[in-house]
Amino acid sequence: QVHMVESGGGLVQAGGSLRLSCAASGSIFSINLMGWYRQAPGKQRELVARITSGGSTNYAEPVKGRFTISRDNAKNTVYLQMNSLKVEDTAVYYCNAQVVSSLGQYFEVWGQGTLVTVSS
Repeated sequence: QVHMVESGGGLVQAGGSLRLSCAASGSIFSINLMGWYRQAPGKQRELVARITSGGSTNYAEPVKGRFTISRDNAKNTVYLQMNSLKVEDTAVYYCNAQVVSSLGQYFEVWGQGTLVTVSS
């Protein structure tokens, strides 16, 4: 069993910053891709950013230059630094990981979601 626990969401004014964290725990052998997705009210969940175990990253166009994804492989943790936040960044943010368990099984694991609200 593998779990992911997120933290760091909240309310911030436009132009401000927030940092999200998400830690994976359980019977983990390795974690390949880790990423952040978001879902705004009335919209589909969308990719925000993702990072490989080697540190290669890619970002959705709306957040390029403002958000930075990083990870600590020793802690099985992924971070999302969000700067210059805009009202349209308001959403529930979910972390995601592609996990190989200690038994050699592959899982896609999601966090519970954390709400980010950006006020004007």
